[in-house]
Amino acid sequence: MPVGIGFDVHKLKKGGPLRLGGVDVPYTHCAVGHSDGDVVLHALVDALLGAGGRGDIGEHFSDKDPKNKGRDSREFVIETRKLVGAIENVDIIIMLEKPNLTPHKPRIRKSVAELLGVPVERVNIKAKTLQGLVEGRGVVAQAIVQLAGPR
Repeated sequence: MPVGIGFDVHKLKKGGPLRLGGVDVPYTHCAVGHSDGDVVLHALVDALLGAGGRGDIGEHFSDKDPKNKGRDSREFVIETRKLVGAIENVDIIIMLEKPNLTPHKPRIRKSVAELLGVPVERVNIKAKTLQGLVEGRGVVAQAIVQLAGPR
């Protein structure tokens, strides 16, 4: 079963909301990025591409390409799904100090499952702090994807 790992990190700046997994989470800060700065979906795209042996997000959705400026990362997931096989399982960790993501995890999970076209039970979302290491200056996401069959 093919497996892929994805990782993304973005600085935070004043002005919310914070977009995570295609969901706008109310917060005083948002991610700085060429597209919408959704670290969850960027990590997910990298994991999907890795599982499918298709390179990385920069090769498909370059931040040097003006057409990706301000682009909704949900579009990246939809386009990437066309390049890989059926998705068996997704596990995502979101790392940031604030806001508390516990009340938002079910919406993020549902959003990711809908984007991938899989039952919500195949998507897991975890949230962790970084024990004050980034002091609210950034957000990090890591994703792992298992495809349903061989490449």
